[in-house]
Amino acid sequence: MSFDPRPLVDIAVTVAKEAAALVQRARHDAVAAQVDTKSTETDVVTQADLASEQLVRDRLAVLRPGEPVIGEEEGGSAAVEGLTWVVDPIDGTVNYLYGYPHYAVSLAAQFDGVSVAGAVVEPVSGRVWTAARGHGSFLDGTRLSVSSATRLDLSLVGYGFAYRADRRRRQAETWAALSTRVRDIRRAGAASLDLCAVAAGWLDAYAEHALGRWDWAAGALVASEAGAVVHLPGEDPAFGDDATFAATPAIAADLRDALIDCGFANV
Repeated sequence: MSFDPRPLVDIAVTVAKEAAALVQRARHDAVAAQVDTKSTETDVVTQADLASEQLVRDRLAVLRPGEPVIGEEEGGSAAVEGLTWVVDPIDGTVNYLYGYPHYAVSLAAQFDGVSVAGAVVEPVSGRVWTAARGHGSFLDGTRLSVSSATRLDLSLVGYGFAYRADRRRRQAETWAALSTRVRDIRRAGAASLDLCAVAAGWLDAYAEHALGRWDWAAGALVASEAGAVVHLPGEDPAFGDDATFAATPAIAADLRDALIDCGFANV
């Protein structure tokens, strides 16, 4: 990469904030109750998801004409050469559907498939998480740094579940086994925010299978730029094909070993 990615952060923040405002208006207008399903009956999509993604696509077409967009709801080209935008119009849709205030709009710019700029905006709190590759990550302008945890047994670890019941069962067995080796575990329901929580030191680590590119594109950059050890899907064969992992450096190796021992790669 031979360009400064920071101007792309400004665009990501501007567009994601507009989408977040739409998402909140839709929540109050009961648009969130207009629901369809995707991979399973528990994997939901609301009309607000669709409207948010369309807004992002429309705004980027004006601000960055000609650059492709990959989105959770409308898809996009599998090719990731050059500059591509990746959007999750509502990360944490189930939370959104229920009114649980832990969801976000995630927007990242990737160059040749690698995230270079991103923003994660929380519609309820208004918090804005940002990162530019090589320039750090921030929460509302305050620079982020991962926790100073050094002991796995005193670490707080975030995790997530897939939508398929058979895979959830295997995941539950893994997390039950890991729960005896860490301080505690947390399931919050929005991958982008879990990755940001690692960046802020609110979690010492986070791991999950079956995330889409839109789930991790911005959040993983925020975590990495705050100093986390990050493995994206396919990067660590010992985790299987579709695992995302982020941890503060001093516990990363021990957590990796513990996860493998608890069957993380087999879920």
